[in-house]
Amino acid sequence: MRRGSGWMWAFFVGCGMLAAQEQRPPTLGPPPDQQPPTLGGSTAPAGPHAANTTDARKLTRVHAIFIESMDNGLAEKLAGEISKGPLRVVTDKHQADALLRGTCFDSSRLKTVHSEVFLTALDGASIWQDIVRQPYKPPPLERAVATTAEVIADDLNASLREARDK
Repeated sequence: MRRGSGWMWAFFVGCGMLAAQEQRPPTLGPPPDQQPPTLGGSTAPAGPHAANTTDARKLTRVHAIFIESMDNGLAEKLAGEISKGPLRVVTDKHQADALLRGTCFDSSRLKTVHSEVFLTALDGASIWQDIVRQPYKPPPLERAVATTAEVIADDLNASLREARDK
């Protein structure tokens, strides 16, 4: 009999501890007064991105670019954004000073659009490049690609200004 009451006592104590734990707030996630950690990327609305000028002298000589086809309609969006700045977008490769090519990969599992674009001279020499990661869902994929194009155009124009100021 004594052995049975020991088990009963342990059972009630265990239930009491569980009930006390249920009263506590959940511990998953950061406390409400703290910001979640980041991976050190940009805090800009377009997420982490990195533009890099590989040949500033050649970049200053670029006035017209030809944009090759890219996934998710990025080329069309880039044409609209880049043409707002100092560079002309041409439809004939032979009229261009440089070529802009790249990829725009969307990952529904990661809910990001990962774009890499490269500006090269007509002979293939690297002039400039940019990598942009843009989250989506929300926003929808189409808006994420449009934001990516805006960021790439802004990065290209900033790199162009910087190269001309040197």
